Order: sequence, then C-alpha cells, then structure tokens
Amino acid sequence: MTTDTTTKSPEAAPPPPGTAPARKRGTNGHQRLLTRRDRITLAVMAGVPTILHVALVWVTAIASILLAFTTWDGIGFDSIRWVGLDNFHQLFSDNPQFWPAVQHNVIWFVALILVPTPFGLFLAVQLDKRIRFSRVYQTAFFLPVVISMACIGFVWQLVYNPDTGLINSIIGANKPGHYIDWIGDPKLNLWAVLIAASWRHTGYMMILYLAGLKSVDPSLREASALDGANEWQTFKSVIFPTLRPTNTVVLVVTIIEALRAFDLVFVFNKGAQGTELLSILVTNNIIGESSRIGYGSAIAVVLLVISLAVIIPYLIATFRKERRA
Repeated sequence: MTTDTTTKSPEAAPPPPGTAPARKRGTNGHQRLLTRRDRITLAVMAGVPTILHVALVWVTAIASILLAFTTWDGIGFDSIRWVGLDNFHQLFSDNPQFWPAVQHNVIWFVALILVPTPFGLFLAVQLDKRIRFSRVYQTAFFLPVVISMACIGFVWQLVYNPDTGLINSIIGANKPGHYIDWIGDPKLNLWAVLIAASWRHTGYMMILYLAGLKSVDPSLREASALDGANEWQTFKSVIFPTLRPTNTVVLVVTIIEALRAFDLVFVFNKGAQGTELLSILVTNNIIGESSRIGYGSAIAVVLLVISLAVIIPYLIATFRKERRA
C-alpha cells in the first residue's frame, strides 16, 4: 500500500485591504512597468501629434516642393501638368512683383534689427536693474507679443486712419485737402507697417535679452566695478560679450520674423501698393479667382530655401556647441 507523498502548495493569502495589487510579471520573469491600457494611452498621446505633424508639416512641404515644378489650377488632380523649371524662370524674369517683394522682406529685416532690437536691449538692461514696478513694466512691454498680429493690424488701422486716426488728429492732417494716407500711399505704407511691427517686436527682444542678462555671472560685474569701470564700460566690455548666444538667437528670430511677415500686412492693405512681400505673393497666387498653385508653390519654395539658409547654419553651430560641452 503506497501513500501519496505529494503535497499541495498552500493558497496565497489575499492582500490585506487598502494595499495595491502586485504588478504582473512577464514570461521572462521581469516586472511589467506598463499595463496594456498604459501602452494604448501612450501610443495615442504620442501617435496623434506625430501624425498631425507629419501630415500638416512634412507632407504639405514635400507636396509644395513637387507642385513647384508643375502647373495646376487646383481643380482635379488630373489637371496637374509637369513644367520643370518654367515657374522659377517666369518668377525670376517675368514677375514685376517678385523683386520688390524680396526687397521689402530685406527692408523688413533691416528695420527690425536697427530699431526694435536695440530698443528691446535697452529696456532689458533697465529692467535688469531691479527698479520698482519692474514686473508691471515687463508685462506692459510684452503685452503686444501675446496679441494676435491681426488684432494689432486692426488697432494700427485706427491709429493710421486719415480721417479720425490718432496721428492725423495730433498733427492736424485730418482735414479735407490735408489728409495723409498712411496706408494707401506707396511711399508711406511700408514704413507705417514697420512701425506697427517694431512696436510688437520690441517686447519680444526685451524678453530674450532679459533672460540673457539674468544668466550673466554677478562676479563679472563685481570685478569690473573693482577695476573702476563705469556702467557703460562694464556693459560694453563685460556684459555684452557674454550675450553672444542671445545675440545669435535674436538674429535668427529676427530673420524668421522678417520672412514670415504676412498677417499684419494683409490686414493693412492685403499687400498691395508698395507693401508686397513673398508671403503675400504666395497667398495671392494660390488663393483667388485664378489659382496658380504651381506658381505659388514655386514662390513658397524660394521662401523655404531662404529660411533654411538661415536655420541650418544656426542648428549646426548649436549642435557643435552642445557636443563640445
């Protein structure tokens, strides 16, 4: 007579109330850190923005580059015709608005570099001195940056109104026969728009430079004061050289702002009569009664090439600096 020597393993006692259940282990014995529900949530949170980014940025950019070598009126894909470099040849040689638009974009960049950028640096230096109500001043000067450019355009339209505008009312040019048409006059409208753009750009530059000044080592100021340098000498010889990374960012941001300028000009006068820009030409050729999507895409490709010529060297320099660090 044999006896059963096998013993049954005792059943695991249930966890005490109030304690979290133990995580499941995989077949290889490792603990699972994410449940199936966690993985689905993570896939949705990372996948949806990725799909939107690829569809709205990369696909449209590649499509614009391909359409730049075609002619298409936007009605049916079967009407697309390959024309090679004809759009670019026509753009550079036969379009009377292209080179004035390029010139206006260059003027836009030069004006933003020469006027609001130094003024933004001046405001940042003054606010960095911890004066009273500095937070209030920062908010007041930065407020135009967070306002939509379309809203800024509407506000400055009221300022430039030839009949009831603020400027004409102050200088007495709001009477019949003495009107100054700041928006309609081709000799004035570009500079009028640049004043509105500079008003916004000043606050942007102020915040960038203020962040750069906050990162300056205080010992540099103390050493300069011990050497007998005054405030201007300290800023010129000690503080400003340390702002070189900030100056690089400011330069790149200003170039991008000059190239992507669109909404403010479009609100003013739709980019006509002396305010032509490359972005305006793209819109006018793609959206309208006679759509020339291929030709408008060619202008967009030119704008893209100019932008990449600025952005790529900046990224290369940034990556090299991080690699050395």
